[in-house]
Amino acid sequence: MVEVFKTNVTNQDHANRLIDRIHRTYREYKANFDLDDCDRILRVLCTTSPVQASLLIDLLRDSGFRAEVLPEK
Repeated sequence: MVEVFKTNVTNQDHANRLIDRIHRTYREYKANFDLDDCDRILRVLCTTSPVQASLLIDLLRDSGFRAEVLPEK
């Protein structure tokens, strides 16, 4: 399952640190940012279970950033 988030992350160094933190905290998740997208997208994939969106939103908030789930089109 893939969950897509709109974020306020603009800096690649911050994105890299957040990806490292996500991967350390949730070892089964694979995360990446698309900072060139107008929504500064965070995509998170998990093949073993649904992605826990609220936990990722909290993780970003604890790091000083905002994230919200993008609705499916």
